[in-house]
Amino acid sequence: MARRRASGNSIMSQWDDASESWADFVRKGKDWTREELNNPAMFQMLGNLKGKKVLDLCCGEGYNTRMMAGKGARVTGIDFSKKMIKLAITAEKKERLDIEYFHSDAADLCALKSASFDAAASFMALMDIEDYEGAIREVARVLKKDGRFVFAITHPCFEARVVRGRKIGGWVYGSQIKQWCSEIERAAARGEKPAYYSIDVYFDDEPDVVEWKMERLMSHFKTTSFHRTLTEYAKALHDAGLCISRLDEPRPTKKGLREHPAYFEGNLRIPHSIVVEAVKCP
Repeated sequence: MARRRASGNSIMSQWDDASESWADFVRKGKDWTREELNNPAMFQMLGNLKGKKVLDLCCGEGYNTRMMAGKGARVTGIDFSKKMIKLAITAEKKERLDIEYFHSDAADLCALKSASFDAAASFMALMDIEDYEGAIREVARVLKKDGRFVFAITHPCFEARVVRGRKIGGWVYGSQIKQWCSEIERAAARGEKPAYYSIDVYFDDEPDVVEWKMERLMSHFKTTSFHRTLTEYAKALHDAGLCISRLDEPRPTKKGLREHPAYFEGNLRIPHSIVVEAVKCP
């Protein structure tokens, strides 16, 4: 099936428009999925970063970039959203963690030298990059021999998506599918329990619209995501000379389950994300 192209400029504009709301969401601890599901798994797989030179691919406003720097890494962050990078640089001026930031497309890291990084990380971003194959090739280029690429993405097998205006996948409550976190939270508050999780059209590769409607957001926004199969990701890594060494399907932390039981209950049944480590082959 031929993949329908999306406009890179429009996608960039979406994240520019979302930047203030996103920064508020992340910096004020409102991103429960990041704090109590994905970040713990990501940092466990990244391991000891002290003294390592690390690339944060699609760093956004720099939240996780600063976390890696705080763990002793020498970090470079890149993102294609000018407003996100501006927010990251403003934070760097205050905290002075010696982080370098570049405004750059992930598939064209021309400002970065080949074989210059010990590791690269991408936190829940690769599925939002249209030219993911180009981005993976660039990561492989800038990694040293035996360098590691650790990335987290929404789990392709269980994504709730909007395909050609139709909502696909998600928890089924009786006869009605609830797609978004705010709806799931309201259903849980009413005491409803999902019967099962629905999946469909796994091989459909059209871009889909992600509606960020959680009540914790300062303002709602939309972004574009690109569904790919696990096979496509594995092939792109292989073709770039990166060998998959480990993967993890994170579960919520005990703290997350204690503080937000209704929100995380489903993640004990269905994985939200997958974390992958790939090593640059000799």
